[in-house]
Amino acid sequence: MAVEIKYDIRRGADIYRAIYYSRLRNWISTGKIKPGEVVVWRSGLSGWRKPEELEELAPLFKQREKLELRRIKTKKPRRQTLPQKRKVKKILIIDDEKDLCSLLYDTLSDKKYNVSVANTKRDAMACVRRERPDLIFLDLKLPDGDGIKVLSKIRNITPKAIVNIISAYGSEEHKEEARRKGAYAFIDKPFTENDILRSIGQVNK
Repeated sequence: MAVEIKYDIRRGADIYRAIYYSRLRNWISTGKIKPGEVVVWRSGLSGWRKPEELEELAPLFKQREKLELRRIKTKKPRRQTLPQKRKVKKILIIDDEKDLCSLLYDTLSDKKYNVSVANTKRDAMACVRRERPDLIFLDLKLPDGDGIKVLSKIRNITPKAIVNIISAYGSEEHKEEARRKGAYAFIDKPFTENDILRSIGQVNK
């Protein structure tokens, strides 16, 4: 008689109870769960474990990784459309890290840019409509919204604005999705003041 292995699975603040092996396998194979994202509790084991560390689950992650690598290799490189250079005067920073925003605000203000800051999706949308910035630095992780969805809304409101993504989650998948949605550049955190100024110089007249 076949026996299903039951798990408790914890993902961030969410806890799914009594997950069967078949469902867990499906989540791994479809990429819903990636290495390092969750921990599982299986009957007979003491303590929480990463699923990729378990003997019966490790091959599933390897298969998924091979599929992703194959997809990246066979995918035709996307030709990036360079934005028309313009005089950058207004800059909007959208990030929930207030210390980082303060640092960027001081740096860019000293360079005589008109700088605005938003720490939430709601404030960002209001600022985009009000200020119509020339250049936007957008974080992908906001407390009240997904940065990729915010990017789409920005493109609808002000298509000519140049959007640079700033994020600590710089996977190739995230970068490609951001480019498809209209982002110009992807700046990985942590970055330096020169990284930011260089990105402005690439589009500034």
